[in-house]
Amino acid sequence: MPRLALGTWLGFDSNQLPVAVTDESVQRAVETALQAKYRHIDTASIYDDEDQVGKAVNNMIAEGVVKREELFITTKLWNDAHARDSVVPALQESLQRLNLTYVDLYLIHWPFATKTQNPKPYVDIDYLETWRGMVEAKQQGLAKSIGICNFNLTQMERLWENSEVKPAVLQIETNLNLQQPELREFCLNHDIQVMGYTPFGSLFPGRAKPDAPPPRVTDPELGAIAGKYNKAVAQVVLRYLFELGVTPIPKSVSTFRIYENLDIFDFQLDESDHKQLKSYDSNYRVIDVKFFSDAKDYPF
Repeated sequence: MPRLALGTWLGFDSNQLPVAVTDESVQRAVETALQAKYRHIDTASIYDDEDQVGKAVNNMIAEGVVKREELFITTKLWNDAHARDSVVPALQESLQRLNLTYVDLYLIHWPFATKTQNPKPYVDIDYLETWRGMVEAKQQGLAKSIGICNFNLTQMERLWENSEVKPAVLQIETNLNLQQPELREFCLNHDIQVMGYTPFGSLFPGRAKPDAPPPRVTDPELGAIAGKYNKAVAQVVLRYLFELGVTPIPKSVSTFRIYENLDIFDFQLDESDHKQLKSYDSNYRVIDVKFFSDAKDYPF
């Protein structure tokens, strides 16, 4: 799995559902990323952009920019398809939108089930049943690897203990304010790769909630670390997550940022940098999805 991915999620709208895709910005961003030599693209059925990701991927393959076998495409199962016999059809629908014959990684997006795409009503389906459907998707060759998102440590341990086929990946929010050491340690000890979404957390003032703890991109100590390596603060943060063993998933539709975010492999942080960056961990979560908080398997 390539150790840095382009994220394609556009965020939440006022109804706490993913922002609707209204233009071709995601397609253009993916095309730019593939030209810049990203080889890992992260999407999900609920993002409503699998078709754009698919168009971009197939355009770049047709133009000879990349071969399919060089790419790593991740997508996710939404909460309304958690029944065991719904998993494969849901993935087949995603593949149809992506115009691909398989994905490299298929993830359970959340550990609880809903009746529709909306947050409620909930359906009482054990995620172990959902996992059995994921295993069938892998056995049919529709997904090369399978994993989960947003599971807590207790849920991870239960899945591990009750499944012959183990998850290959856990995708969780990971940034300076939420470094998740216990989950990362569990994954390291069980040969599970960690993908980190929202890698910049509250770094940028325009996106930080009023109660968000520091640091911001203007933090002088972050600036000093960045200056030492002649890098941007955002690059230092991505490099730090990479050195923690996390595969970060920065999202951007800006050509400059897409290229900048990839340029993190020509320097290494020292011990004092790690100590400073670790000090910002405050267990503060940006994506807390409190509208799901009454679900039986709400993970936070």
